[in-house]
Formats: sequence, C-alpha cells, structure tokens
Amino acid sequence: MLERYFSLSANHTTVRTEIVAGVSSFLAAMYIIVVNPAILSQAGMPFSGVLTATVLLSFFCSLMMGLYAGNPILVAPGMGLNAFFTFAVVKGMNVPWPTALGAVFWAGILFLILSIFNVRTAIVAAIPKPLRYAISSGIGLFIALIGLVNAQFIVSNPATLVGMGNLHSPALLTFLAGLGVTAVLVARRVTGAIVIGIVLTTLAAWPIGRWWGDAAAAQTTLVNWKGLWAAPDFGLLGQLDLIGSLQWALWPVIFAFTFTDLFDSLSTFVGVAEAANLHDADGNPRNVRESLLTDAVATTLGGVLGSSPGTAYIESAVGVAQGGRTGLTAVVAAALFLPFLFLSPLLSVVPSIATAPALVLVGVFMMKPVAKIDWQRMDEAIPCLLALVLIPFSYSITQGIIFGFLSWTIIKTCTGQSRSISPTLWVIDAFAVLALVVGH
Repeated sequence: MLERYFSLSANHTTVRTEIVAGVSSFLAAMYIIVVNPAILSQAGMPFSGVLTATVLLSFFCSLMMGLYAGNPILVAPGMGLNAFFTFAVVKGMNVPWPTALGAVFWAGILFLILSIFNVRTAIVAAIPKPLRYAISSGIGLFIALIGLVNAQFIVSNPATLVGMGNLHSPALLTFLAGLGVTAVLVARRVTGAIVIGIVLTTLAAWPIGRWWGDAAAAQTTLVNWKGLWAAPDFGLLGQLDLIGSLQWALWPVIFAFTFTDLFDSLSTFVGVAEAANLHDADGNPRNVRESLLTDAVATTLGGVLGSSPGTAYIESAVGVAQGGRTGLTAVVAAALFLPFLFLSPLLSVVPSIATAPALVLVGVFMMKPVAKIDWQRMDEAIPCLLALVLIPFSYSITQGIIFGFLSWTIIKTCTGQSRSISPTLWVIDAFAVLALVVGH
C-alpha cells in the first residue's frame, strides 16, 4: 500500500529509508516546538498555548505536505516570521496579539488565492536556473552557519564581527567529536548516519553540567524525569481578531507576512529540489503547486490555531540528505510531532550541539548545485554570488534571493539582454523592491 501510494520504487527509495529520513528531519527541526513559544510568549501569548498550536500546525501541515503534495518537506511555524510577529508587529507597532493573529490569517487567505490561480507556480518557473543553483547553495551555507553558531564554534567578536569560540569548552569539544563521528558515518554511507550522529552526540553531551562544564553552554538542561508530561493547552484556538486586523494600518503587515513567507517557501522548494534532483518534466520543483498550496494553508492555520505563519522548513534537507524522496518522509515527521502535545519537556534531552553536526553536514549536501553555475559568465556569476553569500551573511534567505533577483535583472538589462527577462520576473522584482521598502 505504501509502495503504491508514494511510488517508492519509482523514486528509488524504500520504506526504511523514508522512515529514517523522516526521523532525521524531525530531529533537526524539533527545536521549533519550544523555540516558537519562547519567542511568541514575549508578545504576551501563553507559552503552553503557543506550544500546542505549534505542534498541531506542524502535524497537520506536514501531513498535508506528505499526503497531498507528495514531497519530503516538513512544515512548521517559520523562524524569522515569529520574530517579526513578536518584535515588529506586536511590540514595535503596539498591535494586540489577537489582531496580529488575524493579520496572519488574512495573509494566508491571500496566499491561497495566489496559489489557486497558479501565480506562485509561475513565479517558481520564472526564476533563472543559475539563480536556483545559487539559492540552493546559499541555503546550504546558511544551514551550516546555523549549526556552527548553535555549537558556539562561530561566535560574535567586536573586533572582527565574527570569530571562533573557546576550543577548551566542553560543549564545543563535544560538538567537534560529534561532527567528526557523523562525518565519517556519512562518508562511509552508513544508513541513518545523521540520526546515529545526533544520538551519539546527545549521549556525549550528557555529562556536561553534571560531571564537567556548564549545561547552559551546551544549550541543554538537567532533565527532571518526573516532569516530562504536560497537558496540551487549547486556549489560543480561534482567538484571532478577524475584523480588527483588516484596518488600513495593518495592510502593510499582511503584505509583509505574505511576501516574506512567499520568498522563504519558494527558496526552500527550489533549494531542496535542486539538491535532491526532485524536478518535474519541465525542470521545476516537483508538485510545486500542491506544495505552495500546503504552505498557504499552514499560514492560514497559524492564525486560527494561535501561532505565527507556518512555512516549508529548510531543515527538511537533513531528511533528504538521508535519502528521503517522497511524501512518506513528511508523514513520518508529522507523526513524530503529535506525541509532544504531551511530552514537550522531553525535547530538553536533545541539546542543540547534538543537531549542529547534522546541520553542518547538510550544508555540504546543499552545496552540490554550485558546480552547475557558469562562473565565466559575469552577467550570471555576479547575481549568483550575491544570492550565494547574502543568504548566510545577512542571516536571511529572503534578503539573499531579493538581491539575487534584482541584480540579475539590472545586469541583464544593462548588457542588452532585457529580452531574456520574463514578464513574471519583472513583477517579482517590483514586489522585491516593495518588500525591501516595507521590511526596512
């Protein structure tokens, strides 16, 4: 039944591979279950209510991605979008959080309209292939940077902006050991190498804070096994303010949610598709219309459940790196979210230094498309480089692809190649400029 529904053989995968991939994606992204409530609670929302909303959104929309869109991509509340919700909208503009949830809902409705009429699919098709390769590789650098920052291998430095962390730190030594072991397992093509690496690094981090070092430096906690169960809190369900969120002053907020999520989701689909060669007959990301429609539902559902917008997760690349090729990967990841309606404190067992090696190695996997860029053609190499480096340097996928699009159009136009630019790309450029104006 699974073979027939998910076309496993046609995608050169097996049930075992898809399960391992689903577990890998979940382990890489499970931090969102506690991080999203930690951020949104600063907007005055109850931590327990946001946690329940986060789990429900991640479960339902990852399930939809697997069963409807058939892609190995996990869906959950977006990092960056939750910070924008809390610090820019609620705190910065003094918008009550129920009204901000209403804005999230209407942004989702706008998404649905764009998706139903294939506007977003046309946008994907309009992205030049060299830029797709650069975006995928830039996301790989970004993921690797996130892993290095989580492990405190890369830290802020007043003199040089960034620098190397304390190599004598037990947490950093544990990360390096985990990275070495996981890298060897991946190089030897051991099935489930990333999951094994996460488990081994978690075990290696167990003594930190107990026998040596500081538990806080490892971003882990001393687990209280008697307090691992917590009842779900459905208090935020339906608390959005639909009428108040339609006031004129909030239309820029709705727009910002819409197009930030748009660029995030597009870059994720393009990046994962390029890295894993998940394309349709036309060379576009596989089942892109269904995937983008799922992403739109995730945004709408976020407002209803009590969370910031949901979006496709780039950490899905961890599962794809483990061989995930079908929607079964997303279904497995979705199923793993559900128990944490009751077991959320158990997440503290796995520290961020345990998932950091996986993120660094996924960066290697995502860098493969960079070899397809023709670096001898300056009219293409320059925009590709901007997209490639600005994604990690600006710590924003959205900013990288915006400047990649704009520089591509400007250079092509100024070198007499304006006819090669599709009308859709001109429209994307206009919205990119508008997004920059609204966002800054």
